[in-house]
Amino acid sequence: METAFNIVGGVGLFLLGMNLLTEGLKEFAGDSLRKVLLRFTSTPLKAFVSGATATMLVQSSSATTIAVIGFVSAGLLTFPQALGVVFGASLGTTGTSWVVAWIGLKIKMGLYALPLIGLGAMAKLLGPGRWKSAGISIAGFGLIFVGIDTLQIGMQGFASQVDLHSLPDRGLFAIVVALLIGLVMTVVMQSSSAAIATTLTALDAGAIKLEQAAAIVIGAAVGTTVTGALAAIGASNSAKRTALAHVLFNSVTGGIALVLFPWFLRLMNWAEDSFRFGDATALAAFHTAFIALGAIIFLPFVQVFAAFIERLVPDKGPRLIRHLDRSLRDTPAFALAATRVALRETAIETFKGLARGLRFNHWDAPYREVEEAIMQTQTYLESLPVTAQDRSLTASRLSQVHAIDHLHRLSSRLVPPARVRTVLAGRGMEEAVNLCRQTLDVGIAVLEGVSVENWQESLEQISESMTTIRYSQRPVLIEQAAIGDRGAADTLNSIDAYRWLDRVCHHVWRSCAYLAELSSDRGNTGAESTSPPQLTPSTDSHPPDLLPPAESKG
Repeated sequence: METAFNIVGGVGLFLLGMNLLTEGLKEFAGDSLRKVLLRFTSTPLKAFVSGATATMLVQSSSATTIAVIGFVSAGLLTFPQALGVVFGASLGTTGTSWVVAWIGLKIKMGLYALPLIGLGAMAKLLGPGRWKSAGISIAGFGLIFVGIDTLQIGMQGFASQVDLHSLPDRGLFAIVVALLIGLVMTVVMQSSSAAIATTLTALDAGAIKLEQAAAIVIGAAVGTTVTGALAAIGASNSAKRTALAHVLFNSVTGGIALVLFPWFLRLMNWAEDSFRFGDATALAAFHTAFIALGAIIFLPFVQVFAAFIERLVPDKGPRLIRHLDRSLRDTPAFALAATRVALRETAIETFKGLARGLRFNHWDAPYREVEEAIMQTQTYLESLPVTAQDRSLTASRLSQVHAIDHLHRLSSRLVPPARVRTVLAGRGMEEAVNLCRQTLDVGIAVLEGVSVENWQESLEQISESMTTIRYSQRPVLIEQAAIGDRGAADTLNSIDAYRWLDRVCHHVWRSCAYLAELSSDRGNTGAESTSPPQLTPSTDSHPPDLLPPAESKG
């Protein structure tokens, strides 16, 4: 009975310590994890290194994977980038094996870890600000080693009472049995780290052999994907894709380890003889080696693998608002990033529709799709909790409200009236039409992340030039109508055409001013890094006496 209590209690202390360490580090780091992952994910290799590093720091592949799901759902990371991070997280979680093998089993840390638990508890209760989170991490770190010591005591008793050496340790049947034990342990404990720590202590106590322990570790690596797969049921497409990719990666990697199992065993035995490794260290090296081998095989084909997963789990619902994931609402930073990406993609679609119309006089802009996307994004934004204490999130929300205002007004001009379209395609409008097309081209490039030098000044100057043309042409057109050189209907249609072009240029300029910062959020290295625009009202800067009342609002 005492042995069982020690084993169960040791696992519980280890799990609690891992949980406290992970949660404390995530809170202490604040937004650092998000910034690091977003900054260093431009290539699959960088994403892999970022995922491995982040997981080793927070000691939780689940925390890294959940963060990645949030990034992909919000449109901050592409799915291929996310896969690199997921592969890295699988490798990073093997760091726990080395900590247990090198420190937890070789040095009786339980006694020395007790002061850490006390220090961490005091910091949690009395520390200021983020030091409370640091205290949680310190206490969790101490609990891990207390749990390992307790596990060791339990496993020593288990080894003296139960003889597992009598079980077959060679052959396919023995490997499959041990693998299933590792899988079940991981599913029950909900942590591959805890399952592997238990395996290492059992191996160190002599309760199991190295061959059995190696197969259990393979089972634990496959079993850790079950938690993610269960969590993805009913979740967003991003979560389902990430979970499926994790399952396939770990399963294929585990399969490779099984196929190469005899060679891995020889390599572990050679390492023990040549470098005087203990069994626990050899097992930790095996864990890292087969996960690293899987990453080496998968990374060169990450784009192909991502396309395969995306075909298996295709996007559902409207294309422009696919990032508005309900699961992000509990994380305002991710949710606001998702709404900004949705607005950016809606703006690009709107600009392209207008550019096609002006270039080919073929007005097939997706008015209904754009209007629906704007309304859905606005509704989603309104549903998010207000975090007035976070100034950066408040500024982001304010920018998006301005952008919605401009895009809504711009969407109403997606298909100009037939009489205006006739004038736009006629003679005498070439200069104004070319200016408007130039505005749209610059706007599309900026929002797609292309570096455009001094784009804000260029768009503002074009908008002002268009306004100048509009107000200089109006009296000329009216005078021509008065002396009979132009019909009244043609005059009014031409005035409306200039007004339409002027308003399009203005709203494109202001939309870009509020949405251009998105390009850097997506980790696009070619994007121009911009500071948040000066928040100004969306009404016109024209003298009010020159504008009719309705025009001054839109």
